[in-house]
Amino acid sequence: MSLPKPPKRRPSKAIYSTPADTAQRKANNELLLKGILCSLIGLGVLISPYFITSPGMQGIVANASLVGWFALVLGLAFIGVYARRRMTSNKP
Repeated sequence: MSLPKPPKRRPSKAIYSTPADTAQRKANNELLLKGILCSLIGLGVLISPYFITSPGMQGIVANASLVGWFALVLGLAFIGVYARRRMTSNKP
């Protein structure tokens, strides 16, 4: 009795991934999302005083520029951590 022929199609990569891999990938994607959202919020707070027409509201938002800078730096740090994780991962 001979052995069966090998399969012609290769199995998908989803079969080879473990639950730990999918959890790590999900955590990395959430980190990227947090980074993008924090950066957008920071840019919004820093840029919005130039587009607000009311002088009172413009002053209030302009006084919150420290919060905008903090959000922008935090978002860029999250994106940097995500990039470092992607560069150092062993998988292609």
